[in-house]
Amino acid sequence: MYPYLSSPITINSLTVRNRIIYPALGVLYSYDRKLNDRYYHFFEEKARGGAGIVTVGPVGVDFIGSGIIVLSLAEDEAIPSFVKLTSLIKEQGAAPWIQLFHAGAYSHPFIIDGKEPIAPSPIFSKYSKATPREMTREDIETVQTAFVRAALRAKEAGFAGVEIIASGGYLITQFVSPLRNQRTDQYGGTFENRMRFPRELIERLREKLGPDYPLTIRMAGNDFVPGSNTDAETPAIAQVYEKAGVDLINVTGGWHETKVPQLPMDLPRSGFSYLAANIKKVVSVPVVASNRISDPDAAEKILQDGCADMVSLGRVLIADPYWPQKAFQGKKEEIRPCVACSQGCTDEIFSGKPVFCTGNPMAGFEGERKIKKTAQPQKVMVIGAGAAGLEAAVTASIAGHQVTVYEKGNDIGGQLYIAGAPPHKNEIWEFIRYYRAMIRKYNIPVRLNTAVDRSFIQNEKPDHIIVAEGAEALIPPIQGVDDPCVLSAWDVLKNNPLLGKNVAIIGGGAVGLETALFVADRGTIRPDVLHFLFAYDAEPIDRLRDLMFHGTSQVTVFEMLPKVGKDVGKSTKWVLFGNLEKHGIQIRTQAKVCSIHHGTVVYETDGKTEKMQFDNVILASGSRPVQRLSKEIAELGIPYKTVGDCVQVGKINDAIHGGFLAALDI
Repeated sequence: MYPYLSSPITINSLTVRNRIIYPALGVLYSYDRKLNDRYYHFFEEKARGGAGIVTVGPVGVDFIGSGIIVLSLAEDEAIPSFVKLTSLIKEQGAAPWIQLFHAGAYSHPFIIDGKEPIAPSPIFSKYSKATPREMTREDIETVQTAFVRAALRAKEAGFAGVEIIASGGYLITQFVSPLRNQRTDQYGGTFENRMRFPRELIERLREKLGPDYPLTIRMAGNDFVPGSNTDAETPAIAQVYEKAGVDLINVTGGWHETKVPQLPMDLPRSGFSYLAANIKKVVSVPVVASNRISDPDAAEKILQDGCADMVSLGRVLIADPYWPQKAFQGKKEEIRPCVACSQGCTDEIFSGKPVFCTGNPMAGFEGERKIKKTAQPQKVMVIGAGAAGLEAAVTASIAGHQVTVYEKGNDIGGQLYIAGAPPHKNEIWEFIRYYRAMIRKYNIPVRLNTAVDRSFIQNEKPDHIIVAEGAEALIPPIQGVDDPCVLSAWDVLKNNPLLGKNVAIIGGGAVGLETALFVADRGTIRPDVLHFLFAYDAEPIDRLRDLMFHGTSQVTVFEMLPKVGKDVGKSTKWVLFGNLEKHGIQIRTQAKVCSIHHGTVVYETDGKTEKMQFDNVILASGSRPVQRLSKEIAELGIPYKTVGDCVQVGKINDAIHGGFLAALDI
């Protein structure tokens, strides 16, 4: 399977077993800049899963450029710990790589002990919320030397190759960018001068590492920041890197501060592969495509179409390290999906917390969460086929128990169908695809349209019960909620009923805002029709944009709190809010809805009572646990666990991780 993806590739003098790279991603498994067992288990699993290259990083070359939360190879004392890591990766057949890192103006003062960040020019950084000190010629020499020394340590530690980061808005990107480099000396101004710092650095690295040692670079294909480099300029940048001595160019998207989504579901799968193709046209060294390459078919097509020579699978390999093995064995349906939710990875990093994965309970816990075959198989009844129940069933089955799933509805998936209904959220349905494959793989009986009660359980005589009853829509205490025009967000997202021209959403949390987008998006133009109309100049650009964002309903959201989106993830909130604005959705905060009557919504705001008329009113006031059965089971004397929303309403990761851990406890 996948002849291009699975074929070896030579980078300088090194042959790598396939075309898959696990790239450098911050995971924050220590706060002392040092490796530990959690890192060792994490990276070993990436190699064991079949990736060709496993990149460790980012790894700081000095303190001022990386601070206290990034791994460091700035001192010789760190070499032995990295020797251990490279040995673990090599033992699994992968090539260990390292990404050397300097944040420049992106260094937050609080992670560098209050010191002043350094950068090409003293320009305030929106990312670090600080103004850096302009680097002197001595600073430039010091930083370049730090890179070289760290690279030599990496080579001594057994890394098969070294990558330097020239993307994301970090130091090298800042030198190259006309927006961030306003120097008047030989390191600023013209293109040649702005390229001087990275060119000199690459040349020095090549000289010290030797001609046969793989040296690579990760670059932005387009900064996606107004006034900085676009994909019109980046090919020339790549040519300078190649001429200076790099053996491979890993092309990613833009800076961290860009307003173009780089990682969430809003970015279509393989959406930035065109950036790699743009670079590949002008260089002769291998080129890597990155960002949201989720499935093997898409990865193979990128290579087959000549857009790139390798693919970089970051969060995808956190969600399932065995993605390569499963792909090459023809088992792509068994790949545990990365749904690009950002909740366990990007949101956690932005909060200063270690990375986990929403859909993979073992990611980041490889050393402690292990499924062991039981010596005493039990008859396990799983009640409820939502995310929690399905994960519990699969895990218990892998452990060797005799598992049967009982679901009152006519299909598995539960609230996953609802969660994946809003625009750009369909990736969540990949969990259902995955669990269907696991049910087939482990021959787990699933009895649909089966309501379980106390007598049913007594007749089945299970040894252990896992209850995943889920939740139900919460109906707020508002006069008129039984009005014919009133629907719940669950009804709308699940059944997509006919709605009128003016629709109100009561509740400005994540569910309310995503329901608002779902409604506002109805009747907008499909991507394939947009492509057709654009290709044939059938409509003006402004008209096409209007058709993209204005559908058949105008939506207004009512929220009684001062702000909406309180429970939306940090890294994706700005994307959601931007989409709300594009779709023309009206937000009314500090607006307490008092009553609904024949579509008239009466609400209080600023001490005044106002009213608006709507065709439909949708309640998005949250949900509450369903605990009908779990309370009865306690009286039966059968060991049991309750998991998912029936314990406490939470996020998908709470359900999946809870189901997994409950199964381990059998």
